Amino acid sequence: MVELTSLHLVYFLFVLIVIITMGFRKETVLPCILGIFVIGAMYSKSLVKGVQAVFNSLIISGNEFWGIILVISLVIAMSKALQDIGADELMMQPIKKVMISPTIAFFILGIVMLFFSWFIWPSPAVALVGAIMLPAAIKAGLSPIWAAVAMNLFGHGIGLSSDFFIQGAPAITSKAAGINDSLTLSKAVLPLWVTMSIVTVSASFFFMKKDMKRIKKEVKPENDSAAIKIKPGIGVYLVAIVTPIVFLVDIFIMYKYELRGGDATALVGGTAVLIMCFVAMVQHKGSICLEKITEYIKEGFIFGIKIFAPVIVIGAFFFLGSQEMAQKILGQEARGLLSDLGLYLADNITLSKIPVAIIQMIVGVITGLDGSGFSGLPLVGSLAQTFSMAIDLNKETLAALGQIATIWVGGGTIIPWAIIPVAAICNVKPLELAKKNLLPVLIGFTATFLVALFLL
Repeated sequence: MVELTSLHLVYFLFVLIVIITMGFRKETVLPCILGIFVIGAMYSKSLVKGVQAVFNSLIISGNEFWGIILVISLVIAMSKALQDIGADELMMQPIKKVMISPTIAFFILGIVMLFFSWFIWPSPAVALVGAIMLPAAIKAGLSPIWAAVAMNLFGHGIGLSSDFFIQGAPAITSKAAGINDSLTLSKAVLPLWVTMSIVTVSASFFFMKKDMKRIKKEVKPENDSAAIKIKPGIGVYLVAIVTPIVFLVDIFIMYKYELRGGDATALVGGTAVLIMCFVAMVQHKGSICLEKITEYIKEGFIFGIKIFAPVIVIGAFFFLGSQEMAQKILGQEARGLLSDLGLYLADNITLSKIPVAIIQMIVGVITGLDGSGFSGLPLVGSLAQTFSMAIDLNKETLAALGQIATIWVGGGTIIPWAIIPVAAICNVKPLELAKKNLLPVLIGFTATFLVALFLL
């Protein structure tokens, strides 16, 4: 029988502090660092060891996330190269021509945003899709606020919460949950993701149709006819054609050869960096090409590190909850602090899947309030492992439920400070966009929770 010690209680106290800090929309890096130091010092009974634990935990956490950081950085570098030569606009041209009504514009804008979010991440996809397709969507009669809703729900909600191709979110969640293959988690996410996506988008579309009946003021798009348009060269056309074809080939290869997890991510990352090099060689000559490639790589890694720097610190703290990771950080005799809590609950408290699922969703929502989207994934993953040890339920499904709740909130769709990029490019107020998303997302959460109960 597991006995909870003062070390456990202090760790749980810091977990509570982190959650409360997130609830107040404040950064959680400081309490995580202090938590690692205190736990390290208490475990080793040495202040020096406590200081070393802070650094060691960040090294171990960084090693766990390095593959994800790398592939995202390379994908961003590729997108920068495509934008630099205008190939991104050429890739959008065929899609813009089919936008003939607000309904079609809503779904095409959303689906294109989803596609690019899967491959180049929602943040760069916002600029890419918004700059090229937004004027066409507005011309078709879609108001800017509902264009923002479409881009936000499909990109930061549907795209980021699944992350099937880059495997960033599943990799983080599965690591913390003790799931060896992130593809296993992706399979568990699928039914919940489909439910959340269909219900939320359907509800949002219903509200959009009602709202459009009340909209009398016609919003005219900006006239871009005055802009000087330079005719792209044959190389740009070649890049615009080759890029989507190559990624479609990647998808086929993943399916054909059953590439999973890290293997699939490596294929996407390698493809991205080769396309980036190809773009630079097509458009730039000699030493300029060499400089451009270095510039793209720098921009990609600046973005990747900027996004994941706090995730590494937060992950380091929550990794202490897993026995395997705790042993790497504190020593071979260390126990998983959250794992012990699961065993203790199993011995002393009667739990059922309904309150566990509720707790998992609530924690996911709370951890998403910081607007990061990813910083709460280590916690919901660790909780899934903890609760699966306490009662008999499907750990993968529980982790998937937490992942969806965390990312739909923090990714984000319903908190104003997480949706500023989309609101900015659509020229709408973040608070207005959050209000439009709130009820559809809550309806989606309710449906997803009910489906999860049958799968747990």
